[in-house]
Amino acid sequence: MDVNYRETLRYLGYKDRPADEAVLAMVRQCWEELEQASSPRSFWREYPLSVAGDEIDAYVFRTKSRALARNLRGCGQLLIFAASLGGAADLLIRRYEKLQMSRAVVLQAAAAAYLEDYCDRVNEEIRQRYEADGRYLRPRFSPGYGDFSLECQREIVGCLEAGKRVGITLTDNLQMVPSKSVTAVIGVGRTPPACGKQGCAACGKTDCAFRTA
Repeated sequence: MDVNYRETLRYLGYKDRPADEAVLAMVRQCWEELEQASSPRSFWREYPLSVAGDEIDAYVFRTKSRALARNLRGCGQLLIFAASLGGAADLLIRRYEKLQMSRAVVLQAAAAAYLEDYCDRVNEEIRQRYEADGRYLRPRFSPGYGDFSLECQREIVGCLEAGKRVGITLTDNLQMVPSKSVTAVIGVGRTPPACGKQGCAACGKTDCAFRTA
């Protein structure tokens, strides 16, 4: 089975039980629709970085985070990254919320898997570019993971000019529009990372329905 189909099923809650043929067929159909509707875009910039204890000075934002400081230890630069599937993916999901809620749920899961896969592919391209220069990337880390404050979202979106570059804007409560969007920071150091933890493995929220590690 395609890895993206497996990830979609995981988001749908099929962790310890197989999905029936009807569900599998809908997953395949939703992926086809989503790929036609989506227009993935990403943008990133590099900034100087200073980490002292749990205090992080990333030039465009300052914060205190034990989890992020651990992720960035030994790094002298920081990549600030944003990606989105575009507004058409949101419109597709909202349309099915009115027409067929079960399909909308599958589309939500497929979009989450699609966005994660897209970010992984872009990050791999960045990794190869930096390693050719003798520098190494830490796993990406998003505001809201662990104790990395969501308040940093404002500075991250602002410094990237994310509205112009990727089409991402923020609501008053710091939610991204389009909803199938992500921001993250990625440490850059001269030594390979000692740990490959990212995402769920780095986050302390153990009761999340989407947790994988």
